[in-house]
Amino acid sequence: MSKKVIVGMSGGVDSAVSAYLLLQQGYEVEGLFMRNWDAFANHDVLGNPTLNEAICPQEQDYNDAKKTCEILGIPLHRVDFVKEYWDHVFTYFLEELKKGRTPNPDVLCNKYIKFDSFQKEAKKLGADYIATGHYARRKGTHLLRGIDPNKDQTYFLSQLSQEQIQDVLFPVGDLTKEEVRKIAQKIGLNVAAKKDSTGICFIGERHYQEFLQNYFQPNPGNIIDVKTGKVIGRHTGLMNYTIGQRRHIGVSGYQNRHYVCGKNVSKNELYVSFDDDLSYLYSDSCLLEQVHFIGDKRPSHCSAKFRYRGEDYPVTITYISEEEVKVSYPSKVKAVTPGQFCVFYDGEECLGSGIIKEVYKNNQKLWYLSDSEPESDTKK
Repeated sequence: MSKKVIVGMSGGVDSAVSAYLLLQQGYEVEGLFMRNWDAFANHDVLGNPTLNEAICPQEQDYNDAKKTCEILGIPLHRVDFVKEYWDHVFTYFLEELKKGRTPNPDVLCNKYIKFDSFQKEAKKLGADYIATGHYARRKGTHLLRGIDPNKDQTYFLSQLSQEQIQDVLFPVGDLTKEEVRKIAQKIGLNVAAKKDSTGICFIGERHYQEFLQNYFQPNPGNIIDVKTGKVIGRHTGLMNYTIGQRRHIGVSGYQNRHYVCGKNVSKNELYVSFDDDLSYLYSDSCLLEQVHFIGDKRPSHCSAKFRYRGEDYPVTITYISEEEVKVSYPSKVKAVTPGQFCVFYDGEECLGSGIIKEVYKNNQKLWYLSDSEPESDTKK
């Protein structure tokens, strides 16, 4: 008797090809579409649509997934995880923004929704395995990078446990994105040319700042030149900016390019510097909280990524407590940002991750996110 696999159907090409490949391998395959976000979030307080589309993107994804399953000849189930998503992912996202940090909710979406709530629902449907369209690989309970370095998604899976990984299949992990597209075109899938989704899942293609206005009162403040201490513009709210950001900052009348290099939450001030001095962006160590390791490995030396699609850096890990570590890197790294995940690797294996809490250079805490005023050149 063939094993039963429930595939997380997102309405995209990766999950569609995953389902097809599993059918080719002889599995009994069914699809499951997750509704994680309330479509009414796409409307204003009067109930008027805030999008130009006649149908919200989530419903379009469902329709695409339904059509894919019809083509493949497999059933499609639909399940509502709106409450779970709000409780475990979206509230975290809002709280992090209030602190002035830059959160990555997709990591927690995988931990609490796609590989927890979804997994439990799949078991109710009799699944022996679940499968997703992530570009990753599994060997036993070890999580390995996907073959395609440009699409590897282990960064977003770094908070999973061995228990969550042991019954998961990643059918496209051994393929490149180009190969996945070619398979979809060859078998005539409706999503073969569908554009990849970008940005944070619950925001979709909406304008980020406009979306946040549904949850935060406007709170503009001064933009400060970190070198001179002078006010050189006005920001629209600290939650709209991240360390290293270069575009749409709100500074005009300057020929030199500038970038965000710090925030003061209590004073509601945003600090910027100019490209003639990038030193404010570089650090040599950081403190992580909520550290989680997938397996038993607790390395003192390994490599780490400080953002998705960032390069790997050799690091040294000093263990402070069970969920807090200090990460040191001999070659300085640019724009290590509080709220983002630092993800650990041993070669191809993803070991785990932690949330960046504080950032240091030469043993001094950087004021990337601080209640203290940075020392400007005029005060030295």
